[in-house]
Amino acid sequence: MTLYWAANGPMPTTAAFSPVTTGTSLKTMLQIATPSTRGIKVVEWGISFSGFADAARIKCELIDTNGAATVTAHVAAGVQPYNDPSAPASLMTLGTTATGYTSSGEGSITSTRYGDAQQVSPADKWWRQWPLGREFAVGPSRFLRVRVHAPAAVDAYTYVVWEE
Repeated sequence: MTLYWAANGPMPTTAAFSPVTTGTSLKTMLQIATPSTRGIKVVEWGISFSGFADAARIKCELIDTNGAATVTAHVAAGVQPYNDPSAPASLMTLGTTATGYTSSGEGSITSTRYGDAQQVSPADKWWRQWPLGREFAVGPSRFLRVRVHAPAAVDAYTYVVWEE
């Protein structure tokens, strides 16, 4: 199986990656939409901030849900093969209510399943890798979301690595 990678912004070319502000309300920083024919296994995810050491912790969560946020749509180049550069393009659905980053609306959710939840210092980072065979799985026609709720706006960088 091929691993794929996406972050909360467009794939950088001639400039460095630009983190995105969290704002102060619940916000989806990255969303991966599985197609109707395939689920995914999350191998790793991470998040870091450019905040101050004395600021309050930021609530961070990785969830599997049935509702889509409205996001800035990723393009195919933003979802890249991770372990095989010659692998085919990811099958994840792209679009403003599919795979993308930086929500402008959280959408309607009626079911949620947690993959991870942490409170992270804005001056710190968090990442998790699951042992092989124990990855967090997301089924077909679902949304994997990295959400944050920050007491003060800080810039955030988050990514997810998954297996298709």
